[in-house]
Amino acid sequence: MNYFAAIAIAVALISIAAFGCGLGQGRVVSSAVEAMARQPSMAAKIQLAMIIGLAFIESLTIYSLMLSFILLGKLPPTKDVLELFKQAPKQEVLSSSGEFGRPLAKN
Repeated sequence: MNYFAAIAIAVALISIAAFGCGLGQGRVVSSAVEAMARQPSMAAKIQLAMIIGLAFIESLTIYSLMLSFILLGKLPPTKDVLELFKQAPKQEVLSSSGEFGRPLAKN
């Protein structure tokens, strides 16, 4: 069960890569436009460097999306996980959930 929990957490953490790519692309374009405004004669070279940089950033986004799809394919169906929790004794489920299961113990 810990293996599947690790995969689920990894898929969630991969979304941080997509968020970082969005921030990085915004910063690259902002800096390039500012540099072009300061020195219009270098606009072609700045634009070329910006496009190459954006391509590398976008490749990270595509690789993280591909990795998340691969990891999602390794997870069992939700129906099977819920069935597993129904069959497990209540005390076992609460002990494996740690602090998150404390509110359930009161019910």
